Amino acid sequence: MTPRELEGEVMRCLTEVAPEVDAATLDRTRPFREQLDMDSIDFLRFVVALSKAAGADIPERDYARLATVEACASYLAQAQSGHELTSPAPP
Repeated sequence: MTPRELEGEVMRCLTEVAPEVDAATLDRTRPFREQLDMDSIDFLRFVVALSKAAGADIPERDYARLATVEACASYLAQAQSGHELTSPAPP
């Protein structure tokens, strides 16, 4: 998928959880929690939807990497290219 298609997939997952989201006004570089009224359950539902889209489990330690539309699209691109999704373990 192209970066634009990946962002579209992120938006699809996001609107699945928060149907009131207006894709046209959402800043793709600003964290979701600054823009949307998402509680922790909504965010978890979003991660589950994103996980299904990626075709891979997303470990909890990577949740911070999913703060923006662009970050999520980048994460999905890694999954698409077959790279390991998880963050490197701290030293």
